[in-house]
Amino acid sequence: MRVAIDTNRYSDFARGISWVVEVLERADRVFVPLMVLAELLAGFSVGKRGAQNEGTLRRFLARPGVDVLLPDETTAHHYASLYRQLRRHGTPIPTNDLWIASLVVQHDLALLDRDSHFDSLPQLVRVETTEP
Repeated sequence: MRVAIDTNRYSDFARGISWVVEVLERADRVFVPLMVLAELLAGFSVGKRGAQNEGTLRRFLARPGVDVLLPDETTAHHYASLYRQLRRHGTPIPTNDLWIASLVVQHDLALLDRDSHFDSLPQLVRVETTEP
């Protein structure tokens, strides 16, 4: 399974939530969308343990099979299509999450997240969780 990780699930991973760690360890590849990386770094920059958290993130990104996922022109087309769909249904989602969804759809990934607003995008494959 090829997984894209959302910001909140990276935080769960960093805290050692066992089932999240297990999902990521079983994944063939893990992608960190650029927007997730930016959200994490922004949070670290205002936190009390910023340097420690950034070091943990750097080690995670250096693991084999973990890559940062960058948007491109095709991503922008997916963004526009998903934006139109959400707008028609009156179910907007945060801008960064729309970018994340666009990358997930574009690259045929499964999204590991805990945001219910992604439910508004049925074409978005999500990691099924058996969260305790």
